[in-house]
Amino acid sequence: MDETDRELIAQLEQNARLPVATLARRLGLARSTVQARIERLEERGIIAGYALKLGDEARGDVIRATVLIQIEPRSAPAVVSRLKTLTQVETAHTASGRFDMILRLAATSTAHLDQALDIIGEIDGVRGSESLIHLSTRIDRLG
Repeated sequence: MDETDRELIAQLEQNARLPVATLARRLGLARSTVQARIERLEERGIIAGYALKLGDEARGDVIRATVLIQIEPRSAPAVVSRLKTLTQVETAHTASGRFDMILRLAATSTAHLDQALDIIGEIDGVRGSESLIHLSTRIDRLG
């Protein structure tokens, strides 16, 4: 991946619906060159897909939380397997430090969020957790 690929990705991160002709003009390249670069980045898995980014107005009825969990040694595969069954879990990341995993949850009400947190706390292998409720989004580069 070269500097042109990085600039192409930066442009697509800002707006993945930009026409190839617009991208080509911004990058100072031929349209066919840009199209070939995009296809190559997709084939290599560097561009893994394209997604819809909802605005706050569309997401207004969703309550999000970050949950930090501590996991018993060698219990991670079983814990992850159980977390996959919870529709409120949007993402799960392993982490270093005091907590072993960082979860992002989304629920339609505080009651549903509370229920999900209770279930997570009862999973065999989870020895502790801390929850942080998201209030407002100030920066969102990932969508």
